[in-house]
Parts: sequence; structure tokens; C-alpha cells
Amino acid sequence: MNLYPLKFRPIAHYRIWGGNKLNQAVSAELQMDNLGEIWSISGVAENISIVENGVLTGKNLQELIEIYQEKLVGKKVWKKFGNEFPLLIKFIDAAQPLSVQVHPNDEQAKKLHNSFGKSEMWYIMEAEKDSELIIGFKEGIGKSDYEKHLKTETLEEILGKIPVEKGDAVYIPAGRVHAIGAGIVLAEIQQTSDVTYRIYDYNRIDKDGKKRELHTNLALNAIDFNPIEEIKTKYDSTDNQLNALIKSPYFTTEIFTGNQEVSITENDEMRIYICTEGSCKFQTQNGGTQLEKHQTLLMPAEIDSYKIIPETNSTLIEVKSP
Repeated sequence: MNLYPLKFRPIAHYRIWGGNKLNQAVSAELQMDNLGEIWSISGVAENISIVENGVLTGKNLQELIEIYQEKLVGKKVWKKFGNEFPLLIKFIDAAQPLSVQVHPNDEQAKKLHNSFGKSEMWYIMEAEKDSELIIGFKEGIGKSDYEKHLKTETLEEILGKIPVEKGDAVYIPAGRVHAIGAGIVLAEIQQTSDVTYRIYDYNRIDKDGKKRELHTNLALNAIDFNPIEEIKTKYDSTDNQLNALIKSPYFTTEIFTGNQEVSITENDEMRIYICTEGSCKFQTQNGGTQLEKHQTLLMPAEIDSYKIIPETNSTLIEVKSP
């Protein structure tokens, strides 16, 4: 059987800080108060994505990789990762600030959790006035300063904060302290990992009346205290073409904004498309697949040419695994 562009059932997650802006993107049975995250493509255990379009409907991502191997993910990804899917794609709605947190690198995560590390990027889809991110620390803050403020419960005094607006992109390597502020909706591309070390949570009480667990010691061994040269990524925003966005050891992203058709030819690798604005059609030899805002599509590696046809002025993020 020839593969085709694959869409997956959204996996909805309650979060204490979640809002209601993502409810429009899921069916009625998945809608909830505090819908914080939609996992669009996931190979994380207990949260494996399931196909929702075409003849493969009902098959999960793990089954597809085992059956189609390099035809699905491409030779390079299959050789490096085998049956493990390397990326996790999410949409996040932060009605309230997320906890201040950090993720371990590959070495730490493998040793302690038998997991990949977690480097990630954010693309800001919506940002209310005065919205901000926490990224790293204020200038000059080192490990001893951090430990001092940790003991006195004054971490907020030393955290680095930046204002953000729609269209901003930020790369967060493992080891970098970070948090999403209130009033932000974003798309997240990350390594396949669900390992997070929570550092500070505003003394918040969960739905069971308890404070959430902090991971102080694990975090201390994971934090990178080196200064950050650039937080927001500068990128070309020329319309109607794919423009380089963020390149990391774990994924490469490009961005398309516009309303004119673009052709992809000589493709030999898996590509993921995230629709952050508008809608479009992916046209292959065997037909078309519609993609709407808040949806994600996996283009199998064996489909070597196709067209992206915007139906409105649209924004897409293209993701490849190096």
C-alpha cells in the first residue's frame, strides 16, 4: 500500500494552568476546562498517536513505524532511531503561568529516566498584551546566586523575562530554565520526552488541594548557567516561500506564510507540517488532504513530491528530523 499524508487524533491534556482557547480545535468529547495541551503527534509511551484519516485510521504511530520503517520516516531517521519516533508536537494554551522548569539533556535523561533529553522550540501563535516568557536568568546570575535565592524562596527576583508577541520563535535547549507566561498560545516542537524538572510553581494549589511536586535537586544538576546570547530567533518572513526558522541538533524548522501554492520535489525524508494560521491543502498524486489551524500532518518520506495549496492566507511550520 502507498502511504499518504497522515493526520492523527489530538490527545487532550488537562493542566492546572490551562485555558479554553484550544477547545475549538478538538471534538466535543475532548473539550474541557483547563485544556492546557494538545499533543498532535506523539510517540511517548501511554500517549501514542492514532491515525484519524484514510485507510490507516485506527493504526497507531508505533505500528506504522514498525510496518513501514524508512518509507514512513526516511532512511536517516530509521537508521538512527529505529522504532522510536524522535519528535513530539504540541499546542499549548497558558491561561496562567506555567511552572518554572528545566529539562535534562540526553545523557542525564538516559541515565536517570531511560529517555531522550528534552530540547524544544516555541512558536507564538497568540499573545495577550504584556505577555512574557521566562528564559534563563538575569545578567550575572550564577549557580551560587541561584542556590541562595532557592533557599530564601525568592527565585522570581533573578529570572530573566522577555515580552513576546505573535510570530516570535524561541529555541530552548536542554538545561535552560524557562516558563510560559499567562495569555500565550503556542506551538511546541520537541524531542520525544515527557521529563520535566519543576523548580518553582508560585505556591500554587492543584485540584486536590495540594502543592505540586518540585524537583529541586534534579534541576540543580541539569541547569546550564551560561549566559544566553540570543533568546528570540531572527528569521526571514518573505511571503509564499519556506524560510529557515530554527536549526538544532534535534530538529530543523522552516516557516511558510502566504496564499500562493508551493511545490516540494525530490523529498526523501519525513516532514511534519503544523498549521498555526489559516488552512491549506496538501496535494499528492493520490489526492488531497486538508489541514486547518491547530492541526498537524505527517508527510511520509516515500512521497517524493507534493504541493501545498493555501486556501486562505496561512502560516505553516515545517519540521524535519536531522
